[in-house]
Amino acid sequence: MKLKNTNSVIKMMPLFLLTILGSCKEQVEISQNLTVKTFNYPVLKEKNDNPILRIQMDSEKEGETVKAIQLNMGNTKPENLKNIRVYYTERDSLFNEKVLYGASATIQKSSLINGNQNLQKGTNYFWVSYELADNVDLTDKVYANLDYVTIGEKKLGVSNNKETKALRLGVAVRQHWDDNVHTYRIPGLTTTKDGSLLAVYDVRRESGRDLQGHMDIGVSRSIDGGNSWEPMRIALDMGEWGGLPQKFNGVSDANILVDKNTGTIYLAGLWMHGVINVEGVWQENLNKESDAWNHQWRTKGSQPGFGVKQTSQFLITKSTDDGRTWSDPINLTEMCKDPKWWLWAPAPGHGITLKDGTLVIPTQGRDENGLPFSNITYSKDGGETWKTSNPASHNTTECMAVELSSGEIMLNIRDNRNGENKSETNGRAIMITDDLGETWTEHPTSHGALIEPKCMASIHRHDYTDNKGDSKSILVFSNPNSKYKRIKQTIKVSLDDGKTWPKEYWIELDEGRGAGYSCITSIDNDHIGILYEGSQAHMTFQKININELIKKYD
Repeated sequence: MKLKNTNSVIKMMPLFLLTILGSCKEQVEISQNLTVKTFNYPVLKEKNDNPILRIQMDSEKEGETVKAIQLNMGNTKPENLKNIRVYYTERDSLFNEKVLYGASATIQKSSLINGNQNLQKGTNYFWVSYELADNVDLTDKVYANLDYVTIGEKKLGVSNNKETKALRLGVAVRQHWDDNVHTYRIPGLTTTKDGSLLAVYDVRRESGRDLQGHMDIGVSRSIDGGNSWEPMRIALDMGEWGGLPQKFNGVSDANILVDKNTGTIYLAGLWMHGVINVEGVWQENLNKESDAWNHQWRTKGSQPGFGVKQTSQFLITKSTDDGRTWSDPINLTEMCKDPKWWLWAPAPGHGITLKDGTLVIPTQGRDENGLPFSNITYSKDGGETWKTSNPASHNTTECMAVELSSGEIMLNIRDNRNGENKSETNGRAIMITDDLGETWTEHPTSHGALIEPKCMASIHRHDYTDNKGDSKSILVFSNPNSKYKRIKQTIKVSLDDGKTWPKEYWIELDEGRGAGYSCITSIDNDHIGILYEGSQAHMTFQKININELIKKYD
């Protein structure tokens, strides 16, 4: 009987000990004064700090001390992170790096960040930041959530942390003050015949303002699918042409085109020499101290004619060595521009090679009355000569082209009317031609299918082979998915040559506000790349698996 009682006691010991340990363990108390929020921002290489998670603490009294913050890393691969940092931003809900609360280079499933920060009475904010490892896979994702915060002797948890968002990775290809440049704008992206990626953009050296100004066309080159980028090269720079300072010889709005047959790469840009004032008169006696300014789309900033003192100039340069070096530019203005037009200019982004070898550059301009229009410019002799089409539409500007399965060209166009029109007819203008722009017809999806806040957008045809060996193609579109602001940079896919854009094939890349321009290219059979002006860098690059976009292997 005594032995039986002993066995019963022994069998009960694990449960007894567990109860004691459980009672000794500090409990996490759910607090209504503690909330977290994750924003859908891209997490980028080449940045020391990427905002991941915002923690809001509402303190009822002055001087409470935050001693520790424990994070749950979710499915984040530890090898993808170099550092975790937490910043205290006081009452400012926006991310900044002024006050470092704590950091850790030891990445675990649960990462404890120790610190010592007194809270102000009222609302306080902390931000969790990640620094990515150099060798991160750009198609991976990272996660973060809050386990608890230690304030004084209490561990406090939040009630709204059920969902842990997956954040996409990318590369900050160009940032504010990289290479002492104030602003990088107007992205273009293409894939060369050798498989390299070429990113092009405005190098706005002194300010973020549009032409006229000291700006050139820069090129970044990647030979590993966008994981890393070579130092910036300058492809178009008019220097002090005509004896004027560089700030009166700006080049902007690059469009890059790869001849798929020869591999030659063409890069077009718009050059402005001097300043044509609001009356349409070229300014004399400009020097480094002059503050004269006008823009080719503003007032009479570009006029009829061909001369450099009459109108902005359409330049084109080429590379035959995979984008390493670039030729002296050729001026196409007199070859292609209608002399009555006030302006003829590249539309930024990338051009296309048609199935029959015709090279097509999307273009834009101002007609004989100064009204904006969109059209195309093409070459049927491998870039030796170029011809400009009739306008596809009016009161429209930046555009990009794709060749449809039928052989027709679809032009996807920014429409100025969308700046005011927020109704059901807000949407990109979509025009179709089957004769290289001699005639145009409006597509059924025009002004309704693809909303915009009046901003440049990208459209790209991705050709691929599915897992059965069949040739397929999709159209991929990107722009700020809003009628009102340049926010919510989103990729959308059409499986039927642009007739429909189902919501199940949309992916939001960046919910934040940026300048909003973008350009898409095919990296390989299974991936597309996008370069865009996002909330986290002037030039953000991201790589997307086609399987994720369209579930093509289902």
